[in-house]
Amino acid sequence: MTGRMSNLDRTLTLVHALTESIEGLTLDEMAALLAVNRRTIERMRNVILLHFDLDEIVDGRSKRFRIKDSPGRAYSRPTANEVAALQAVVDAGRHDGTANTASLEKLLTKIKIAFDSGSRRRLDNDLDLLTRLQRSKAFAGPAVIASPEHLTQIQSAILASHCLDFDYTPEGAEAPAWRRVIPFGLIHGPITYLVGKMPDRDDPPYIFRLDRMSDVRDSGIVGFPPEDWDLDSWLAESFGIWRENAVDVVLRIRPWAVARARAWRFHPHQSFQKDGEELLVKFRSGGLLELANHLFLWAGDLVIEGPATLEALMRERLAIAQSLLRPLLSAC
Repeated sequence: MTGRMSNLDRTLTLVHALTESIEGLTLDEMAALLAVNRRTIERMRNVILLHFDLDEIVDGRSKRFRIKDSPGRAYSRPTANEVAALQAVVDAGRHDGTANTASLEKLLTKIKIAFDSGSRRRLDNDLDLLTRLQRSKAFAGPAVIASPEHLTQIQSAILASHCLDFDYTPEGAEAPAWRRVIPFGLIHGPITYLVGKMPDRDDPPYIFRLDRMSDVRDSGIVGFPPEDWDLDSWLAESFGIWRENAVDVVLRIRPWAVARARAWRFHPHQSFQKDGEELLVKFRSGGLLELANHLFLWAGDLVIEGPATLEALMRERLAIAQSLLRPLLSAC
């Protein structure tokens, strides 16, 4: 224990010295300061390099090192890996037309501007390679473009605790209709949804697609969700996005697929129950149509135990799926 504390004490002393030094310290000066050999100081220098922006200055035939910023800033400065992760999200959002991409892109620009010129050059070199070799997979789905301006209007109304007015065109409608809702939240993804509730009505919250909204504006009328409103709990009531009364779902996993199922999330509130060599997955949820479509991925690996409505729906989906295939020609 004493040795470990001694190593920590020496490292902290060296960090402080490298931070305070204006000209920087050579490896020999660091070794003399801590009364250790050069090999030890090289190991300590390498550890510090992992956590701090260690500036390297060439001084004749030797090198001097110093920590450019305060130790506190070293832990708040984003790394190239972190910036690259944000860049990947921005690139994917730009490709998919995700509504909050514009805000994330502005944040990314601000982060890059905060670096000084030297740090920015190093970041750009690392970022170029990391972003060139990283992608967020764009899966098949609706190709919709939602307005970033509409998203900003909605977020402003949420912050002001005001109702939101907009014109909405439901699927199949010929013309938009005016709506006024209390904004209960936003759901981001390939399609961005507003969760809203009609004021002065007992109807449950409903979802509106941002790409079908127009003339979005703050109504100026006070309206906000109750204090006990929980968006995560509301989302968990359904398998996907569509709403219906929740039912108890039980799926029987075949023995050869148990390991896969244990590493799979069917629902946030799922539970597992062993049944011999098989596994029962249980959860309570609505959205059975979306669940049935998802279960095609598990064909041959599970059996629907219940409810009967899910079994019946799956039979309908299987019958409809047959229409994707050309009829087999009868043998002559």
